[in-house]
Amino acid sequence: MAGSWNAWPWNSDPDTVRRNVALAHEHFTDSGEVGANVRAIVGESWKRSARHGVDPDTALPRLELTGSELRDHREAHPLAAVMPLLRRLLVDPAPGPQIVVVGDATGRLLWVEGDHRLRGRAESMHFVEGANWHERSAGTNAPGVALTLGHEVQVFAGEHFARNVHTWSCSAAPLHDPDTGELLGVLDLTGKDHLASPQALALVRSAATAAELELRALRYSGHLPHPRSPWGGNEHTATSSPWRAPFLRVLGRDRALLTFGGRKTELSARHSEILLLLARHTTGLTGEALGALLHERGASPVTVRAEVARIRRLLGPDMLASRPYRLRRLLRSDIDEVHDLLTEGAHRTALQSYAGHVLPRSQAPGVAEIREELQAEMCSSLEACTDRNVHLRWAEHPAWRVDPRALIAVLSHLDPNSPHHAIVRGRLHGLGN
Repeated sequence: MAGSWNAWPWNSDPDTVRRNVALAHEHFTDSGEVGANVRAIVGESWKRSARHGVDPDTALPRLELTGSELRDHREAHPLAAVMPLLRRLLVDPAPGPQIVVVGDATGRLLWVEGDHRLRGRAESMHFVEGANWHERSAGTNAPGVALTLGHEVQVFAGEHFARNVHTWSCSAAPLHDPDTGELLGVLDLTGKDHLASPQALALVRSAATAAELELRALRYSGHLPHPRSPWGGNEHTATSSPWRAPFLRVLGRDRALLTFGGRKTELSARHSEILLLLARHTTGLTGEALGALLHERGASPVTVRAEVARIRRLLGPDMLASRPYRLRRLLRSDIDEVHDLLTEGAHRTALQSYAGHVLPRSQAPGVAEIREELQAEMCSSLEACTDRNVHLRWAEHPAWRVDPRALIAVLSHLDPNSPHHAIVRGRLHGLGN
């Protein structure tokens, strides 16, 4: 189950999964250690939730929008245009009790519709319009994790970080602007166990795709204006240009390589760190928060502002927004490629794509966290792999051949009498283990 976006496979018993994750959650809150039965994406989210200071016993998301402020924000939001479609797809024909939620890119819930009794129960945990359910505010939950990772995901029962959400299950998918790639918000289905089934994730993924296509259709029919491209000009004319989606390479590189607009640019070490951090924190970072992620003592807001200004001059004035600093366009990286391959079980290709650790010489705390998270995901996923050839490739990979974690894991899968076992054991002994 490690690395899976689904809460449980088709042939699983939800009650067994529920008991296992409840015990794992109790173990984590007592010890800070993630058990082997916990999906990698859930375990990493638990650790992020703890680092954000979310208390599993008292977590209650903030109500950030109410009254006229909430109404005005909803009316001005691009996703307002697709709400009639989502109601037809998910609210009106719902086969059973469920709550349909659409939130913005910061995690604030803008529309909470569906079963009246379920919505009444959800009010006690502030699962209401205007509340912020980003992972930083509410801990592990499907809308929050979907926004953090930029991928559809399920969170089942005790996988939620906050204990008052353990009776709920949910499936969520991020919503992007179909023309610019900008993260617009999140679509979520919340309710009982059936909303953590594989069918529920397929449904929310399909509905999210339909909503994005509806937004594009409304634009091309003249009912909505075309968005301004973050790279200059109108995005609807970009299909005839050499423009390609921006991509950032940071694996095994001290200086990131950014590909966009038909050209490649090698960034400075500091600009590599900043762009990676902004790509990860899609909802944006204040100058103070970005400074804390760049330096353990915190880089001053003046220094951060100057560096961001240099990046803006390098990449164009429309790429970066301020207050908070954030990318106006979805920026994928080779980290995302490796992550996707691991979740698909393509371990051999993931190893081939893993050119090295993330910005290996960077000492920025935020970059170190990203680096360690990917290393932990690699280890967790490869340990669960049963392909002996993958384990041998892992042991000989330049980034892992002297890493005790990898060597110990590989040894457990090799025949103790094989020459490969002796080679790996000798290398591990040479490292003092």
